[in-house]
Amino acid sequence: MATSEKQVMVVGIDDSEHSTYALEWTLDHFFTPSLGSNSLFKLVVVYAKPSASSAVGLAGPGAAEILPFVESDLKKIAARVLAKAEEICTNKSVSDVIFEVVEGDARNVLCEAVDKHHASILVVGSHDIQFKPLKGSREAQPQLLYTLAVIGSVSDYCAHHAHCTVMIVKRPKIKH
Repeated sequence: MATSEKQVMVVGIDDSEHSTYALEWTLDHFFTPSLGSNSLFKLVVVYAKPSASSAVGLAGPGAAEILPFVESDLKKIAARVLAKAEEICTNKSVSDVIFEVVEGDARNVLCEAVDKHHASILVVGSHDIQFKPLKGSREAQPQLLYTLAVIGSVSDYCAHHAHCTVMIVKRPKIKH
């Protein structure tokens, strides 16, 4: 009897509650304890760590002096995010997981992880940012819109550029 290799599912994480929810939801629905090692997927959890220079941006003179401190903080954040993801997986009895930290923009890092691992599914959380009418001067609005366009949505970018199925997991809205 020939054994077939499991499909790969990549889950993108960051330090947000949306990301945590997406990972937990994925584990609950695709890696239940009743399946044990019979899950259809091999799990790869990926964190995109920004570079120190991109985090500092164009800070001007003296920026180079703070880069080592920023890099140290970014590494601590990455370690904390991975530790939380590992804890979630352990608590849900999912042990066959690959955890990766890759430096770069999350949109590119996740699409590249899909290609690298030949993933069938990419799971990302949704920050569900809602745009509201801006108050203030009209002169400030184009700058803000430009900033939002440059930042963009990781989930939207991945939905259009990843070479696999993309599942965007949204947290349920809390009713008051």
